Amino acid sequence: MSAFFYAVPVLIMAVAISGAYLMVRRWLRMRRAWRSGLTAEARCLRVYTVARGGGDSRVRTSLRHVYEFRARDGRMVRFEEEGGPGTVLEGDVVTAHYAEGPRIVATARPGGGGQGCAAFVVVAFAGVVVLFCAGFMAAFAAMP
Repeated sequence: MSAFFYAVPVLIMAVAISGAYLMVRRWLRMRRAWRSGLTAEARCLRVYTVARGGGDSRVRTSLRHVYEFRARDGRMVRFEEEGGPGTVLEGDVVTAHYAEGPRIVATARPGGGGQGCAAFVVVAFAGVVVLFCAGFMAAFAAMP
Protein backbone atom coordinates (compact mmCIF):
# COMPACT_ATOMS: atom_id res chain seq x y z
CA MET A 1 0.00 0.00 0.00
CA SER A 2 2.87 2.39 0.71
CA ALA A 3 4.05 2.01 -2.90
CA PHE A 4 0.86 3.79 -3.92
CA PHE A 5 2.00 6.91 -2.03
CA TYR A 6 5.20 6.92 -4.09
CA ALA A 7 3.81 5.86 -7.47
CA VAL A 8 1.10 8.52 -7.69
CA PRO A 9 3.40 11.50 -6.92
CA VAL A 10 6.01 10.16 -9.34
CA LEU A 11 3.33 9.88 -12.04
CA ILE A 12 2.13 13.45 -11.32
CA MET A 13 5.73 14.70 -11.47
CA ALA A 14 6.28 12.93 -14.80
CA VAL A 15 3.17 14.54 -16.30
CA ALA A 16 4.19 18.00 -15.03
CA ILE A 17 7.74 17.69 -16.34
CA SER A 18 6.65 16.37 -19.75
CA GLY A 19 4.10 19.18 -20.10
CA ALA A 20 6.76 21.77 -19.30
CA TYR A 21 9.16 20.13 -21.74
CA LEU A 22 6.60 20.17 -24.57
CA MET A 23 5.74 23.82 -23.91
CA VAL A 24 9.37 24.93 -23.90
CA ARG A 25 10.15 22.88 -27.03
CA ARG A 26 7.24 24.47 -28.89
CA TRP A 27 8.25 27.96 -27.74
CA LEU A 28 11.87 27.43 -28.84
CA ARG A 29 10.75 26.24 -32.28
CA MET A 30 8.53 29.28 -32.78
CA ARG A 31 11.23 31.60 -31.44
CA ARG A 32 13.68 30.12 -33.94
CA ALA A 33 11.22 30.84 -36.76
CA TRP A 34 10.61 34.43 -35.65
CA ARG A 35 14.30 35.20 -35.10
CA SER A 36 15.62 33.65 -38.31
CA GLY A 37 14.64 36.71 -40.31
CA LEU A 38 13.35 34.56 -43.18
CA THR A 39 9.86 35.39 -44.38
CA ALA A 40 7.72 34.27 -47.28
CA GLU A 41 4.24 34.93 -48.59
CA ALA A 42 2.09 32.01 -47.53
CA ARG A 43 -1.33 31.24 -48.90
CA CYS A 44 -4.02 29.94 -46.58
CA LEU A 45 -5.25 26.69 -48.09
CA ARG A 46 -7.80 25.68 -45.50
CA VAL A 47 -9.47 26.96 -42.33
CA TYR A 48 -11.33 24.63 -39.99
CA THR A 49 -12.30 24.24 -36.36
CA VAL A 50 -11.66 21.40 -33.97
CA ALA A 51 -14.09 20.78 -31.12
CA ARG A 52 -13.16 19.05 -27.88
CA GLY A 53 -15.46 17.96 -25.11
CA GLY A 54 -19.16 17.57 -25.36
CA GLY A 55 -21.72 15.52 -23.55
CA ASP A 56 -21.79 16.77 -19.98
CA SER A 57 -18.58 18.79 -20.30
CA ARG A 58 -17.90 22.17 -21.82
CA VAL A 59 -17.18 22.20 -25.55
CA ARG A 60 -13.96 23.99 -26.53
CA THR A 61 -13.24 24.87 -30.13
CA SER A 62 -10.00 25.99 -31.71
CA LEU A 63 -9.40 27.47 -35.12
CA ARG A 64 -6.76 25.87 -37.34
CA HIS A 65 -5.19 27.12 -40.56
CA VAL A 66 -3.25 25.24 -43.21
CA TYR A 67 -0.68 27.39 -45.05
CA GLU A 68 1.66 26.77 -47.95
CA PHE A 69 4.68 28.75 -49.14
CA ARG A 70 7.85 28.36 -51.18
CA ALA A 71 11.04 28.44 -49.10
CA ARG A 72 14.20 30.20 -50.19
CA ASP A 73 15.72 26.92 -51.43
CA GLY A 74 12.68 26.26 -53.65
CA ARG A 75 10.92 23.65 -51.48
CA MET A 76 7.18 23.91 -51.11
CA VAL A 77 6.33 23.92 -47.42
CA ARG A 78 2.89 23.20 -46.03
CA PHE A 79 2.19 23.63 -42.33
CA GLU A 80 -0.77 23.66 -40.02
CA GLU A 81 -1.16 26.10 -37.17
CA GLU A 82 -3.61 26.23 -34.31
CA GLY A 83 -5.06 29.40 -32.84
CA GLY A 84 -4.57 31.81 -35.71
CA PRO A 85 -6.69 34.88 -36.31
CA GLY A 86 -10.30 34.37 -37.33
CA THR A 87 -9.94 37.06 -39.98
CA VAL A 88 -7.68 34.90 -42.18
CA LEU A 89 -9.77 32.97 -44.68
CA GLU A 90 -9.01 30.42 -47.38
CA GLY A 91 -7.09 32.06 -50.22
CA ASP A 92 -5.68 34.91 -48.11
CA VAL A 93 -1.97 35.66 -48.30
CA VAL A 94 -0.10 36.16 -45.01
CA THR A 95 3.54 36.55 -44.02
CA ALA A 96 5.10 33.34 -42.75
CA HIS A 97 8.22 33.41 -40.60
CA TYR A 98 10.34 30.30 -40.95
CA ALA A 99 13.70 28.78 -40.08
CA GLU A 100 15.55 26.61 -42.53
CA GLY A 101 16.94 23.20 -41.80
CA PRO A 102 16.21 19.57 -42.59
CA ARG A 103 12.73 20.17 -41.22
CA ILE A 104 11.48 23.72 -41.79
CA VAL A 105 9.74 25.30 -38.81
CA ALA A 106 7.20 27.96 -39.75
CA THR A 107 4.55 30.18 -38.22
CA ALA A 108 2.12 32.75 -39.53
CA ARG A 109 1.59 34.31 -36.14
CA PRO A 110 3.00 37.78 -35.61
CA GLY A 111 6.24 38.08 -33.58
CA GLY A 112 6.41 36.16 -30.36
CA GLY A 113 3.48 37.62 -28.47
CA GLY A 114 3.28 36.22 -24.95
CA GLN A 115 4.62 32.77 -25.77
CA GLY A 116 7.78 33.28 -23.70
CA CYS A 117 5.74 34.40 -20.71
CA ALA A 118 3.39 31.45 -21.07
CA ALA A 119 6.32 29.04 -21.25
CA PHE A 120 7.79 30.56 -18.09
CA VAL A 121 4.47 30.23 -16.24
CA VAL A 122 4.10 26.57 -17.26
CA VAL A 123 7.69 25.77 -16.18
CA ALA A 124 7.18 27.58 -12.86
CA PHE A 125 3.91 25.72 -12.22
CA ALA A 126 5.56 22.40 -13.08
CA GLY A 127 8.37 23.24 -10.64
CA VAL A 128 5.86 23.91 -7.87
CA VAL A 129 4.07 20.63 -8.60
CA VAL A 130 7.35 18.69 -8.56
CA LEU A 131 8.44 20.30 -5.29
CA PHE A 132 5.07 19.58 -3.70
CA CYS A 133 5.17 15.93 -4.79
CA ALA A 134 8.77 15.53 -3.61
CA GLY A 135 7.84 17.09 -0.26
CA PHE A 136 4.86 14.78 0.04
CA MET A 137 7.01 11.71 -0.61
CA ALA A 138 9.65 12.92 1.88
CA ALA A 139 6.99 13.52 4.53
CA PHE A 140 5.49 10.09 3.91
CA ALA A 141 8.91 8.46 4.16
CA ALA A 142 9.57 10.22 7.49
CA MET A 143 6.34 8.91 9.04
CA PRO A 144 6.90 6.13 11.61
